[in-house]
Amino acid sequence: MNAILRTVLAVAGVAIAAHAAAEVTFYERQGFEGRSFTTQKRIANFERFGFNDRASSVVVVRDRWEVCEDVRFGGRCVVLRPGRYPSLAAMGLNDRVSSVRAVSANARIDDNRYAPAPAAARVTFYEREGFQGRSFTTGKQVGNFARFGFNDRASSVDVLGDRWEACEDVRFGGRCVILRPGRYASLASMGLNDRVSSVRAVSATARFDDNRYAPAPVAGRDGRDFRRRSNERVYEANVTSVRAVVGTPQQRCWIAQEQVPQERSKLNVPGAIAGAIIGGILGHQVGSGSGQDIATAGGAVAGAAVGANVGRGGQQAQTQDVQRCENVPGSARPDYWDVTYNFRGQEHRVQMTAPPGSTVTVNEQGEPRA
Repeated sequence: MNAILRTVLAVAGVAIAAHAAAEVTFYERQGFEGRSFTTQKRIANFERFGFNDRASSVVVVRDRWEVCEDVRFGGRCVVLRPGRYPSLAAMGLNDRVSSVRAVSANARIDDNRYAPAPAAARVTFYEREGFQGRSFTTGKQVGNFARFGFNDRASSVDVLGDRWEACEDVRFGGRCVILRPGRYASLASMGLNDRVSSVRAVSATARFDDNRYAPAPVAGRDGRDFRRRSNERVYEANVTSVRAVVGTPQQRCWIAQEQVPQERSKLNVPGAIAGAIIGGILGHQVGSGSGQDIATAGGAVAGAAVGANVGRGGQQAQTQDVQRCENVPGSARPDYWDVTYNFRGQEHRVQMTAPPGSTVTVNEQGEPRA
């Protein structure tokens, strides 16, 4: 539209709709996190933006864009339709994009050239762990789970598309955690089992501290299939840290009978000496290594207590009931192992049901493989 015609239309009061420019935004991390850059023009080399082989998620606005793994649109390329792609791993391009260009509106593209369609954001809650029992799915925010008969009932969750915020009180109150896309077989690890009352999608531009996020979905128990695909090439990534995570401590109490202290004159001293000798022998048999002396001393004390009551002519020591309590781990073994590993200079985190060795097996995208 030339300037003269535009002026005439403006004088006549005719509204002129602005043409929304096609653009694409790349993010350094999955889920639209980390550093980003936006372009409305073709880029033959991401190195100019310090973004070569760094993109992990992308938002496409208007029209289609072609992304390629090599500079100057070489190597493997896929076409992205308008939409939000929280992970480039699904199309095999995580940390591999080096160039991008818009696709002509009248260009014809074979179906196999397109990337998988962007997933609509949604979240599904299940009544029992392991995605079992009754469930409900929503693509919109829910301020009160009671409307669905699900208040304080969710035990596992499947998150698709964008991030979601789950809260323990209605209207997004109380303690809240951010859930990245993935399958969470148990909400217990984040302290929300049977406690979720509201949920809402998180804006792609929102930034959160790491402590706001829920633990990453657990490998091997989150429902994802980490088995090696046919003809899939795998690599060994070095494990940099391993942290065993156990359940929350619990208090265990019991009733014990304890002897009421007696007057010293009533104690059988010879019996106590004999008991100490016997107890010392028993303790010595129990103890070993560096703990031998401690066990022997303990046996001597126990033996003396028994011996002191020998030879009283059948007289029984007085006892009373006393409540004792102690804090014990929530489980005898860790619930999972929080593992950090490095692959191609990038740090990854995953939760595993068994402790790893010095390395973990991963695919080209750094995803665990078993």
